[in-house]
Amino acid sequence: MLLGSTGAAHCSLWSSRPRSAAGLKLWFNWLVTIFEVPPVPRDSLFNERIVWQGRPHVPRTPAFLRAIALVAFVVAVIAASFAAVIAVTLGTGFAAPLAFSVWCIALGVLLFQVPKRWLSGARYLVTDSHVIVKYGPFSRSIERNAISFARIYWRKDVPNVGDLEVVRAVPTGALRRRLRLTLPGLLAPDRVWAIIRGAEALAPVGQGERPVGQRLDEGEQIVWSARSRPTARAYLPHGQREWLLLTIAAFLLLAVGRMISRGLETLSELRPAFVTPGFSFVALAFGMGLAVLLLLVIAGYLLYDAVVRPGMLAKDTRYLVTNKRVLIQRRHEELHLDRSRIVDVIEAPSRDGFRDVFLILDGPRARAVATSGAFGELGRGPHLRPVFESVEDAESVSRILRSRPLANPV
Repeated sequence: MLLGSTGAAHCSLWSSRPRSAAGLKLWFNWLVTIFEVPPVPRDSLFNERIVWQGRPHVPRTPAFLRAIALVAFVVAVIAASFAAVIAVTLGTGFAAPLAFSVWCIALGVLLFQVPKRWLSGARYLVTDSHVIVKYGPFSRSIERNAISFARIYWRKDVPNVGDLEVVRAVPTGALRRRLRLTLPGLLAPDRVWAIIRGAEALAPVGQGERPVGQRLDEGEQIVWSARSRPTARAYLPHGQREWLLLTIAAFLLLAVGRMISRGLETLSELRPAFVTPGFSFVALAFGMGLAVLLLLVIAGYLLYDAVVRPGMLAKDTRYLVTNKRVLIQRRHEELHLDRSRIVDVIEAPSRDGFRDVFLILDGPRARAVATSGAFGELGRGPHLRPVFESVEDAESVSRILRSRPLANPV
């Protein structure tokens, strides 16, 4: 009986023509119910079909903010030690240094926790044409066909988790600017990059502990590989950034020398005022010594980042050219570049008989990536660039890159 009534209702719907908006809506809802067609998820920004969406697997405060938070904690300890000296020895008001210490502690806690909470609510979307990052009411996007290359930064402490950064080629000169989008804390970021470039059916499951040469697409083959040949000159500063870091480190070292000389004079003058080297004297010496140590650590890190680190990383850099892509790996950092983006190759003499190979990239309304050094820029950055530095067989790789790459069958 129930089946007969349902069939009659269906027949009446088929026989009756919808003559109004309500009738059209009723007829469409009936079709969806009969054929069980699920609604296609779409994003609210571009109203495009969502092909992948995710969130940070392990949200973490950026390293730069963590470093500032640690400095704030150390400054808080220094201010607290000086407040103790003022309170015990001088017997005057110590509210100002103590309040400054509390403020530094609060600042450090905020720098540690707020970015982590902010990232935990982030949402990543890959639509038919865009990559979108949403932080609450704010969102940033980049066109998929405008992405020139991608960088992946694997986490050392969490397996198969890393940050994915997509970069778009921009002109050099007056229009030089940065245009990139970062998706931090992703699980299998190389897999997400495969989805963005439309090769999810060819790419293997992301495994960060394996070398990049063992995570090629199906049918992809290595046609050329090499390592950078660093020399003693690799430890010399190159570019404005490294010279600026060296200048700041030199000023900090001068300040440390002056602090040590003046601090020793101050302690020797105040020593007779203390019958025995009690709490006040120890607190004063501790605060001054900790301030000197803080400046020494900052200056040492700047020297390491400007001189030692680039030379050490150059020894661990490996270059791979496949029949479809250019891959560069350096410790826990990778660069992925589709060969179809390369429009030309420039060779330039390097040091000790080696040569640098600069890749000129092309994209929508852009040519020659500014960060790639395509016009022989000498400055080095902290991250990988689409440049083969100090290679022996530059002629062979230039000939390979100028040839037509194999199309990506997706």
